[in-house]
Amino acid sequence: MTQSMQTRASSINRALDQVGDKWSLLLVGEVLWGINTFSELLAATGMSRGVLSDRLKWLEKVDCLQKKYPNGNPRRPSYHMTQKSVDLYDTALMALNWERQFFSEPSLDSIELFHEDCLKIFKPYLACKHCGGEVLAGDIEYQDGPGAKKDLRKMKVRRRSSKSIRDVPGSNSAYINLIHLVGDPWKANLIALAYHGIKRFDEFNQELPIATNVLTDRLKFLVREGVFVAVPYKKRPLRVDYFLSEKGLALFPFFQALLQWGDKWCGDGSGPPMLLIHATCSHLLEGEVRCDQCNEHAIAYRVHQEAVGQGSDEKGSDED
Repeated sequence: MTQSMQTRASSINRALDQVGDKWSLLLVGEVLWGINTFSELLAATGMSRGVLSDRLKWLEKVDCLQKKYPNGNPRRPSYHMTQKSVDLYDTALMALNWERQFFSEPSLDSIELFHEDCLKIFKPYLACKHCGGEVLAGDIEYQDGPGAKKDLRKMKVRRRSSKSIRDVPGSNSAYINLIHLVGDPWKANLIALAYHGIKRFDEFNQELPIATNVLTDRLKFLVREGVFVAVPYKKRPLRVDYFLSEKGLALFPFFQALLQWGDKWCGDGSGPPMLLIHATCSHLLEGEVRCDQCNEHAIAYRVHQEAVGQGSDEKGSDED
């Protein structure tokens, strides 16, 4: 079943419409870290077989996963990243940063990121490719791009699981709390809109024409999770402004990486719907995820996970 709605063109919305479902996000993350077969993914995610099969087919359809048949056995396929999904690596690193800033989880605390270019354990950060400065939400100005228009969004109603994303058993699921927030497209849309200064119920509803009870529910959820802060501006009847908290503002690098991925992979040929200006240097923003040890680009195939305690000195001696 497919529903449609018209919204302002946005590369974030286009990206979310492809991979923003919570189970799709989870699957991309698991495959990214080397979980490849149906049975492994079933065990790692705790999804039902029907939901897992549905999401795998969808991710193949949008070219984010590729099915292969090791040893030519059609009954035991494995699932692998495509170039399109490899390019989501920047969003994964920014998600990991946010998780570590606000949560302590065994899946987070047991791993470190090792950068093969400088042979050091590192923390990734989003930098402006022009000036090299760190990209923060408050340093951005927005203007319409050549692709600014209205999009007719087809919202596919997919098979659902009653399991909460926070009940996922997988040890590699390092982005559970972020997926809990952005794995519902409406919540992610609301956070993205808030970066543009939208703060009132009617403004959100104008940009995102969903049922008012659904909008109320999602706004309350984001307040409860500490992403929005509700500040009353009228007492009778009670009316509030919704402002991004520190936790919400810290999500900006993730959304910026997602926007750039959407610009590259989800466009319609008319150009980016929105242009971002980095106020620090007054140039069009092109974000790049970098290593905080050498300040070089942290490219997916030059980064890997290490168990905590393995250490860069020990790793460096192996390379000598």
